[in-house]
Amino acid sequence: MTTDSRRLDGNAAAGRLADVFAFDATVVQTRCGTCGTRAPLGQYHLYADAPGMVVRCPACENVVLRVAQTPGHTWLDLGGAVTLDIAE
Repeated sequence: MTTDSRRLDGNAAAGRLADVFAFDATVVQTRCGTCGTRAPLGQYHLYADAPGMVVRCPACENVVLRVAQTPGHTWLDLGGAVTLDIAE
């Protein structure tokens, strides 16, 4: 299976991210820490066919965000994102 056949658009992460954020995370302007691409999170690529979700930059495929759940915990790694610009 190729990565393209597994890839969803970042909007598919909306349900899980709504559990973490009190706003629509798919519209948040996100900047990739590797290549500097800036776009709404919904335009990033989501891989959700594992125990957690992995969101990758649409330009360079850098891992920008990871979310996993264990009993009683939600684990969020934003290590690949330089910024999240949350409009008020």
